[in-house]
Amino acid sequence: MKVDGHIHTPFCPHGSEDSFEMYIERAISLNYSAITFTEHAPLPQGFEDTTPDKDSGMDPSHLLEYFQTLDILKEKYKDRITIRSGLEVDYIAGFEKETAEFLNAYGPRLDDSILSVHFLQHEGRWDCLDFSPEVFQSMIEHYGSVDAIYERYYDTVLKSIRADLGPYKPKRIGHMTLVKKFQQLYPASHTFADKTSMILKEMESGNLEMDYNGAGLVKPYCGESYPPTDIIRQALSLGIKTVYGSDAHTAAGIEQGRAVMKL
Repeated sequence: MKVDGHIHTPFCPHGSEDSFEMYIERAISLNYSAITFTEHAPLPQGFEDTTPDKDSGMDPSHLLEYFQTLDILKEKYKDRITIRSGLEVDYIAGFEKETAEFLNAYGPRLDDSILSVHFLQHEGRWDCLDFSPEVFQSMIEHYGSVDAIYERYYDTVLKSIRADLGPYKPKRIGHMTLVKKFQQLYPASHTFADKTSMILKEMESGNLEMDYNGAGLVKPYCGESYPPTDIIRQALSLGIKTVYGSDAHTAAGIEQGRAVMKL
């Protein structure tokens, strides 16, 4: 069964205007049996988006329309492909209560969901670590080293796994090694295998899934999936279910990275 569990939509404020039908028809043409639309959920109430256009999450006023649109498309395409309603939820340390309240409100509408880390805090400052090489460079200056950013990122992913976000907490961990997006420009000094192994053990313990994300393979300064295949092999050896995700923000992005993701 060919599945893509991580797809964005025209509701993405930093994505494209490609229609849902464009994504769906492309997935059908590539013989997918099921897809999950996982639009960026609104950021938690009280958190200020640090990106220039403040467009990291969906406008909360669009949520009802988003789910209603997916309900219509599920019916329209039910004989051709399984469509699942999902969200990519940001884990932002210190905003667990607000995130749990959001999930309690909208969780019943979700067929599937992803929990991801994009924002890190250090000495009172928040940064979206994957926004641009320039932001990452400024983070290096603020944190003192590339390694310090990696340390904070993996510790935050671990926190997200351990966090109590209520009964609708996402079951899949998104792009676990996103911190490596600019690794060819700003390499870390070592692999942080101790951190990633600890994360995998916590995922195994919590019966969580892994987002095997192809987007990193098409990023100009990354060159590998999130996470790379050695970590995926380790996850599989622990019995952790892995789900391919294109992380497509355009219809053309469906299938990205999949052809070279070999175990």
